[in-house]
Amino acid sequence: MSTIWPGSVGRVMSAMIDGVAARPVTVEAALLGEGDGVQVVGLPDAAIRESRLRIPRALRSIGLGHPGRKVLFNLVPAGRRKDGAALDLPMALAWIGAVGGRGLPEAERFLVAGEIDLDGRTRGLAAALPIALLARRLGRGLVVPLRAAREAAFVEGVAVHGVADLAEALSVLRGRPPRPPIRGASPPDDPDGDGALFELVRGQESAKRALVIAAAGRHNLLMVGPPGSGKTMLARALPEILPRLELDAALEVAALHAVAGRTRDERFYRAPFRAPHHTASRQALVGGGTVPRPGEVSLAHRGVLFLDELPEFGAEALEVLRQPLEEGEVTIARSREVRRFPADFALVAAMNPCPCGYAGEERERCRCTPPQVARYRGRVSGPLMDRIDIHLPVRRIPLRELAAGPAGLDAASARAAIATATARRRARGQTGENARLDQRALATFAPLSGDLEGRLVDLLSGLGLSGRAYVRVRRLARTLADLADRADVEEIDLLEAAQYRGLDLGS
Repeated sequence: MSTIWPGSVGRVMSAMIDGVAARPVTVEAALLGEGDGVQVVGLPDAAIRESRLRIPRALRSIGLGHPGRKVLFNLVPAGRRKDGAALDLPMALAWIGAVGGRGLPEAERFLVAGEIDLDGRTRGLAAALPIALLARRLGRGLVVPLRAAREAAFVEGVAVHGVADLAEALSVLRGRPPRPPIRGASPPDDPDGDGALFELVRGQESAKRALVIAAAGRHNLLMVGPPGSGKTMLARALPEILPRLELDAALEVAALHAVAGRTRDERFYRAPFRAPHHTASRQALVGGGTVPRPGEVSLAHRGVLFLDELPEFGAEALEVLRQPLEEGEVTIARSREVRRFPADFALVAAMNPCPCGYAGEERERCRCTPPQVARYRGRVSGPLMDRIDIHLPVRRIPLRELAAGPAGLDAASARAAIATATARRRARGQTGENARLDQRALATFAPLSGDLEGRLVDLLSGLGLSGRAYVRVRRLARTLADLADRADVEEIDLLEAAQYRGLDLGS
């Protein structure tokens, strides 16, 4: 058993998850008066408080018994709540640092996180990526469980030491790592698919073009049509043509999913596509809980949120979409804290034109009364509809056309068009997608002559559209010009963009 150094304090830096980011937590351990109790202060949750039972047993795996004094753990900063078992490993190491021996001479160089078993073996670490991002920001190496090391090493510039047990972690902090650190591991590559679903869609060339426009500028899209018209199939074909994420964006998305307890190993560079059922609650959509966690809108960050049967979602759930659609984030307030989750996604939605689904159809007779139709459409509020850039009617395709018609636009051609639009956007020095341009950015990247702007205002005024619609039409026109590889927005782009907002979807 190690010699006790009265008055010594062991310190190890760790991390806690706050929203979607990791924040530093310093774990301090000190020996107090005679006894064998363990006390943890600094707003620990139940999992951390239970560590006072796990850690003494784990210490026996490296030949350390209880020091015969009370042990006090202090988690700094003291005013923020800490949760989860990722502080097990740094608490055990801080205990060793307080007990003495040769101490932890390399502790100042590392950030440590991970759960341990009773026999001292390390377990996984769900939030390895955000913790690795914090280690890079702090300029420290990282010590994590062995099974989480490769994922943490996706973050370039961080030396990641994966440890199998407490003894190996102790060796790292004493300057004798059991194996070389991992640096710059490559995330799994996920090549583009063959676009099979996109090319199965036949006879819906206008809808395919709308998907390309939505993907090129990350615009919101609403498809309205009868049952069997292919709305859901079109939406689920969209991921096949979405641009791949850059590394930093992919890391951001993967870190967010890690906080929610999910992994993106198989689709690391793919934009997320989330499709919650219409029974999803408000909390499931935007996040929440006693300890707030991200919801579907955040899991769709930098990708697509697909809402099928849009009017069937609860009114409260739909209305909370307005903030993330406008601001690109969700704010969740609790009595002790406010957390913000990124939620910059493109909304793709589908709905029927009426409750029975056949309003305006020639082959099927609509059975709905005008009040029923009005109530059904009224479930989607005007302010939410106003935030959707592309309003697209989708017709039913005759069976003969489905069976024998040409495949039309293929996924490879769609991806090429989107790549052209992306290259055009980057060439003019624009960083964000067109759907996120504000008024000042529009003046810079999509200027209109006075004559052209006047005609647009007259057109939209005649359609009864709002000032928000005016901005969104200009954003959409910028994307249409990019797809045509034009430097300037022309009248034809404005007319097509206005058409997507002025279409009558009701019949």
